[in-house]
Amino acid sequence: MSNDALLNSDDLEHLRRAVSVAAEAREHGNHPFGAIIVTAGGVQLEAENSVLTGSDPTGHAETNLVRLAASVLTPEELASCTLFTSTEPCAMCAGAIYWAGINRVVYALAEGELIAMTAENPSEQTLDLPCREVFARGPRAIEVIGPVLLPEAFAVHEGFWG
Repeated sequence: MSNDALLNSDDLEHLRRAVSVAAEAREHGNHPFGAIIVTAGGVQLEAENSVLTGSDPTGHAETNLVRLAASVLTPEELASCTLFTSTEPCAMCAGAIYWAGINRVVYALAEGELIAMTAENPSEQTLDLPCREVFARGPRAIEVIGPVLLPEAFAVHEGFWG
């Protein structure tokens, strides 16, 4: 289910930036995932995937970003944030987002689309668990917008997983 109509032009610009960060992650030798946080006050933080170069299976873009954001933002600021990510947060990242108190997530590529791309690479297995299902298990509502059709979100993965 796409919620593109719920996006404003700033949201789309931020989502495109997250995809650009994913391209940077790939250029740096990592999996092509990127994420940014924007606060109500306009503060912007970003992080890329560092699984390969950091030898850390938890070095997903969203988890790296949550760690960074929690170190510099107050709980109140985190609650007012929107996290924009190139690809739907996995179960681990969704948990980190939930525990950080972030209340809005916007993503481009759906987890199911990623699974289709990585299916033939046995070393890159992912959980087929949409972030909405993870968030629904907690008592706090988190607004989720996505997938958002951005051709560049697909393009950043082209030729990577084969």
